[in-house]
Amino acid sequence: MKENIEKQTIDDYIEMCSVEIQPKLHELKKIILEAAPELKEKISWKMPTFYLKENIIHFAAHKKHIGLYPGVEAIVNFADRLEDYKTSKGAIQIPNAKALDIELIQDIVKFNIQKII
Repeated sequence: MKENIEKQTIDDYIEMCSVEIQPKLHELKKIILEAAPELKEKISWKMPTFYLKENIIHFAAHKKHIGLYPGVEAIVNFADRLEDYKTSKGAIQIPNAKALDIELIQDIVKFNIQKII
């Protein structure tokens, strides 16, 4: 990865990931922005980040999964819908082989936006 990742765009981040995962990362970005087109993009904590007044959601590519980081409150609120995923405090692991759950991701994004409005 480039040294100064903080000055890169989300698309730059995706292009630095393995070719196999890039389409899924582009799809994830699209899903997030379709839920909330008003979100701004940046790199924060060396991860693609979407924000509106404050950070709404981050994601990161890992060897076997995509980490989705919506925060603790979202994990607690959507616990029943996250039973098929490995989760931890503020993080969801989406296996690379598993399809993205568009509705779930968009509901999480909207939930996080509602918290700050």
